[in-house]
Order: sequence, then C-alpha cells, then structure tokens
Amino acid sequence: MGLEDGNSENARSWARFLATCLVGGVVVAVGVGFGVSLLGSQERHGPQLPLGFPWRRKKNRPVRVYMDGCFDMMHYGHCNALRQARALGDQLVVGVVSDAEIIANKGPPVTPLDERMIMVNAVKWVDEVIPDAPYAITEEFMKKLFDEYNIDYIIHGDDPCVLPDGTDAYALAKKAGRYKQIKRTEGVSSTDIVGRMLLCVRERSVSENQHHSSLQRQFSHGHSQKFEDGGSGSGTRVSHFLPTSRRIVQFSNGKGPQSDARIVYIDGAFDLFHAGHVEILRIARELGDFLLVGIHTDQTVSAHRGAHRPIMNLHERSLSVLACRHVDEVIIGAPWEISKDMITTFNISLVVHGTVAENNNFQKEQGNPYEVPISMGIFKVLNSPLDITTSTIIRRIVSNHEAYQIRNEKKAASEKKYYEGKSYVTGD
Repeated sequence: MGLEDGNSENARSWARFLATCLVGGVVVAVGVGFGVSLLGSQERHGPQLPLGFPWRRKKNRPVRVYMDGCFDMMHYGHCNALRQARALGDQLVVGVVSDAEIIANKGPPVTPLDERMIMVNAVKWVDEVIPDAPYAITEEFMKKLFDEYNIDYIIHGDDPCVLPDGTDAYALAKKAGRYKQIKRTEGVSSTDIVGRMLLCVRERSVSENQHHSSLQRQFSHGHSQKFEDGGSGSGTRVSHFLPTSRRIVQFSNGKGPQSDARIVYIDGAFDLFHAGHVEILRIARELGDFLLVGIHTDQTVSAHRGAHRPIMNLHERSLSVLACRHVDEVIIGAPWEISKDMITTFNISLVVHGTVAENNNFQKEQGNPYEVPISMGIFKVLNSPLDITTSTIIRRIVSNHEAYQIRNEKKAASEKKYYEGKSYVTGD
C-alpha cells in the first residue's frame, strides 16, 4: 500500500459528507487525495480519521517511525533492521514486546525484558524505546502511537509476522496506509542461533576429542549437521552470512579519533552479543573520548574456549559490536596479546578488562595477553555491572531445550496457516 493511499471509495464518501456539512456556519471542504486539515486537538496531535482515509503527514516536524519486536538474543540482523527503519524517518521509536506477550505468542524468551531493553537502547540508530509493547498492533495501540507518540509510519520486515490464529499482526497498519516495509537480513535469525547453540552442545557431549567435526570447521566449510540420536532430527542451519565492505561501512561511524583523544581499548570474543557486553562497553567508553574494541578471530576463540566456540563467526560478531552506540571503532581480528607496537599504532591510552568474562585467569597464565599494558601502567580492571557471559546464554537455551523446540514448532505452524490464507485472500 502506498504512503497516502487508502480505500478510495471510503475516501470519496467521507469527502462528500464533509463537503455538505455546515459547522458553525463554515463549510468544510475536502480535496480528495490531498489529505485533510483538521482544527483543534487533531491538528496538534496528529490525524484521527477512520482507517483507510487518505492521510497527509505534517511537514513542520520530524518524520517519526515505529518498529517493534521481541529482540530476543539480539543479533546483527535485528540491528540492520533498525538501521533500515531509521533511514525511513528522522527519529526511530522502538517497541519491545513484553515477556508475557512473547510467551503467549511464541514461547519463552531467552533473554528477559530488562536485558532486551538494554540491548535495544544501546543500538545507535534508536532514538526512543517503549517497553512492554503488544505483540499485535491493536487499533487502540495504533491510535496511541499516532496520537501520543506522533508516529508517522509503522515499519516491519518483508518476512511475515503471524499471530497464533494465522492472521497478519500488521493488518491494521496496512489498512490505515501507515505501513512501510524493509528487507529482512538474510543468513541469521534467533531460531538459527538457538540451533547453533544446541548443535555445539550436542557435538561437545558426543565427543570432545573429535576435532575434525568441530562447529568452527562446519562454519568455515558451509556444512550443516542434523542432530543424532535423541535430537530434534530437523537439522540446524549454520551461518551463511557473507560479509561485504558496504555492510561494514553501513554499520561504521565513519570517523576516527581526534589527535588529542583519550583512546580506550577493550578486547574479547563478544560472542552472542548480550547485555553484559553492552554494559561493560558503556563503562569503558565513559573512561575516554574514543572506544576501540578488538574482536578476536574465530581461531583464537576456538583455541582458548574450545572447538565448539564461537557460535557467531568473526564478521557477525564485529557487526553486533559496531552497532552499539558506545563503540567508536573495532579491530576485526584483533591479536590475543596486546603488543607495544599495537598500543603505539592506535595511540591507546588505556586498556581495560571486565571482572565478569569467560577468561579471567589471564594474570595467572603463562603468556598473559595484557602483560605489556600492565607493565606500562595503562591497564585497568572494570567491575562488570551484570553477571552474564556467553556461557550464561547457552545454559539458558540448554535448560529450556524442549520449550524452544515447541516455540519453533508454533512459529512454523503459524506461518504455514498464514501462507495458506494468502492463497485465498487477494489485495493484501
């Protein structure tokens, strides 16, 4: 549906009605197809017309767009959707669906609302966040978006968002002519990530010594593997993400530090980018003018955390970190050990590390990766606000394996019903 299109017959009827009405001695005339200007509160707070009536956005204020979602286990696909949504307006308002609504419509979320709020607030293209948003946009909530939040358009991806009864969750927004669509980011979804985690846990339990069947090698060679005995039997799709320079530029801030900037450096795997990562990056950024983040290679992560890690590959992890508003730049494939030459090259003033991390025995191990910055007196350990690691997220998935299987089955059933309905409904 176009930006100002509506039900033309409804529009003509409404125009004829208004043209013949006398309000306080003044005839109200309407030019069909050119919108309508209403007096009083409607002029101040936005249009309050019947669904399907042609609508014209006021030109004297920023274009505000709205996008909602569960944003469970937030990944670079979510971030890219928010980036595209923001490009369709001047300000992006994001609704984060409540835990109760997710449970009712999809099944239990991996990350609770407070963590999902931290993640969405941290995305650099987001201007405002609404907590506890409904899963389906009702007429009442849509009116609230238009009247109270001054939303001009409601945005969603080109993949279906289907309610348990098989209907389109955005049907009302489309009918109102206030809906815009963006392209879904291929190669990743929360369901895929859950599958990757379950696969790596299953693989590890079958044999810790079968290095040739490591998840890392499967990612590298593009292979997939079905669960063996006791598994789901449905198979798990591994990462098919193909990084391009254009995508990296889209996520990048596009500018370097000032000559006199205090540059703070923090490194890590940043696998399954989560609220714990966001909070430690926020604190690190507050210690300087420019935050440089080192992302370790897949091989480095595998060497220090086991062949079953990382879950997300290097470029996927890099994009997730780049999308964070606290981050200024990343080093894609940062070295494990921080050398004097690296500190000089990037003009690093301070190197930091959080108290909550997968590897916190670095000072006791031979070949301490922070030995050089420690000797230079520019190393600092930061208290991590949240006790969350990548392993925490994996444990949540494993402990709720059955629930997530049911969740995915419900999603597949809803989408099937939706597509079957599309065979009989035209003009949607």
